Amino acid sequence: MVTLQQLIALHWIERLGTFVRAAEQLNTTQSAISKRIQELEQSTGLRIFDRSQRGARLTASGEELLVIAREMLGLADKIASLKDGTHVVTRRLRLGITELTALTWLPRLITRLVVDFPGLTVEPEVDMSRNLHERLMDDLVDFIIIPDTFTAPEVTSVPLGSVENVWMAAPGLIANAGVVELAELAKYPVLVQGKKSGSGLFVNKWLGSLGIDLPKTLSSDSLTAILGLTAAGMGVTYLPLDCFQPLVDEGKLAVIRTEPELPLVPYMAMYRNDRSSAFVQEVASRAVELCDFSRQLQS
Repeated sequence: MVTLQQLIALHWIERLGTFVRAAEQLNTTQSAISKRIQELEQSTGLRIFDRSQRGARLTASGEELLVIAREMLGLADKIASLKDGTHVVTRRLRLGITELTALTWLPRLITRLVVDFPGLTVEPEVDMSRNLHERLMDDLVDFIIIPDTFTAPEVTSVPLGSVENVWMAAPGLIANAGVVELAELAKYPVLVQGKKSGSGLFVNKWLGSLGIDLPKTLSSDSLTAILGLTAAGMGVTYLPLDCFQPLVDEGKLAVIRTEPELPLVPYMAMYRNDRSSAFVQEVASRAVELCDFSRQLQS
C-alpha cells in the first residue's frame, strides 16, 4: 500500500538531490529513506530511480509518479488545514439576478460575499425572471433573486423585500395633475415589461384581477429600454419609485398617481432545496441582510 511517508520521501529526495539530504530534512536515517522508496517501488510495480546513474535521478515512470505524489500531498495538506481553519475553500457561485437588482444592490452583495468567503468566485448573470427560474430548475445557476411569481416544490424561496412601483411618464404627457383612474390610462400609449418579466407578470395578474385590460403599445423584456422610451415621451409605464426618484427630481419623469395604486412587488431569493448546502443558505442570509432596491449603484 502506498503511504504518505513514502511520497514525502520521494518529494524530498527529488527536491534535495540525494537520499542523505532527504533523511536530514525528515530527521531520520538514510536507510529508513531507502526502505520507504523500496516499499513504494514494490507497491507501484515501478522502477522509480535510475540506479545506473550517480545521484538520485528519476526514471520516466518516477517523474510521472512524482507529479501524482505532489498532488496527493497537496490534498493531504488541505485536509490537515481543515482542522486548524487555515484552509481557503475555493467556491463558485452562479448568481442570477434581474436588471433591478443589478442596478441597485448587486455590488454590495458581491463585495460582502467575497469578503466573507475567501476563495469565492461569483458569476453574475442578468436575465429575465422566467429565464432565470428555468435555469435554476436546469441546475445552470445556483441562486437567483427575482419577483415572487414562480414556485416549485424543489425550490426554497426566501423573502427579501418589496418594491413600490408607480406609473410614470414624461412630464406633460398627462395633463391631469391629480389622481388618475386606472381605466383612464387606456387613453395613452402603455409600455409594459414582457411575459418573461417577473414584475410584468405580477402587475398583469393584478390588473386582470381588477378586470382592467390596458392596451399595450409596446412590450419589452428590458427595463432599461422601457425606461428610455418612457423618458422620451413614448407612453406611460410602471417603474420602481425609489430607484428612479432621481429622474423624477431631475424633471425627466413624472409620477402619475392612480386609484387604485399598484401593489408592492415582493422579491425572493431562490435556490434548489435538493441541491441545498450550508454555503447557499449563508448566501441567502447575506441577501436578506443587504437587500435594498431604493438606490442605484450601491457600493
